[in-house]
Amino acid sequence: MAETPLAESAAQQKIVIGYLRRAEKGSAISRLLVPAENDGEAGAQIGVDDDAVTGEFLGQSYALVSRRLKTGEDAAAALADLAGQGASFILADLPAEALLKAADSPAGAKALIFNIGAPDDFLREESCRLNIVHVAPTRSMLADALAQYLVWRQWRKWFLVVGSHPRDRLWAEALQRSAARLGAKIVEERVYEDRGGARRSDSGVTQVQREMPAFTQGAPAHDVLVAADESAVFAEYLPYRNWDPRPVAGSAGLVPASWDASNENWGATQLQQRFERRFFRPMSPLDMNGWTAARMIGEAASHGAASDPASLRAHLLSPDFALAAFKGRKLTLRDWNLQLRQPILLSDGRNVVSLSPQDGFMHQFSELDTLGTDRPESKCRLK
Repeated sequence: MAETPLAESAAQQKIVIGYLRRAEKGSAISRLLVPAENDGEAGAQIGVDDDAVTGEFLGQSYALVSRRLKTGEDAAAALADLAGQGASFILADLPAEALLKAADSPAGAKALIFNIGAPDDFLREESCRLNIVHVAPTRSMLADALAQYLVWRQWRKWFLVVGSHPRDRLWAEALQRSAARLGAKIVEERVYEDRGGARRSDSGVTQVQREMPAFTQGAPAHDVLVAADESAVFAEYLPYRNWDPRPVAGSAGLVPASWDASNENWGATQLQQRFERRFFRPMSPLDMNGWTAARMIGEAASHGAASDPASLRAHLLSPDFALAAFKGRKLTLRDWNLQLRQPILLSDGRNVVSLSPQDGFMHQFSELDTLGTDRPESKCRLK
């Protein structure tokens, strides 16, 4: 039986996926929360392995090549290095400015970049790019997911505590936006100044136990304390230490994320166990973003759309694309800013408490578009 043209081309198809990592390693208050050295890349590797299972039947092979930036190294040069190894699809865990620099470089212009790490809304709006697909949820998506649940619980009065770093302020602004649009009220906003130092010492517990009640004392009546601490300086110290006996949410307590290691719903146990057998640790949100991006490429490739970045992007934007990702609903791509639609998990660190969008938050097209910037609000002009 003669091979079809698709089979002939697939028989020779090798798909190389690049992984570009930021230089710095994430920080955390608790040693249990410090990101693993291979955070994100491990998830991408599981995704590539899954792609290879399907690809074997189609004559496709997959390879993951990784590059970690050195401190001060140019992201554009690192992307060019991956392109030189044959990668035209790049999974990028980079800060926003480095991501844009890489995307606007000559090598980046020929690639399709999957943003798995930067939550900045402006990357999907004023600074959107046709060659960047956003897998990581935005801060506004995370904030809306949390706000929907708090409003559903009738916890509408928020005491907002904000860190003193720029990205803490961005997270706070997303939470303020969500409160305003969903009917919550911020009764007070208080800034926690980062004065440096570390409390991982013999006196640390005693010091925190005295400081946090005093810092949160005197707030107006509120239903929940919401922390905006993306820099991981203080939020984890708040639960059980805040002056008023109120739940904590945001950067500690009830946390919105693209994934949680406790998720066992919608067949997630199978993915979690495969990951843990391979890497001997739980799967993080960044790992899930890496897995999702790799699977988006594999899903498009299985439909014959991985010959070049333009054809793969076209498939991702077509009605034929939908990705099952163990979160209760299939994921699709917003055509106005290339942001992946996805449910957001709300977790307390041990269990998934809820999943947003919440019941009752309706939308004329997709309830997932109640999270983040909707089409009429978007400032993105893809070109």
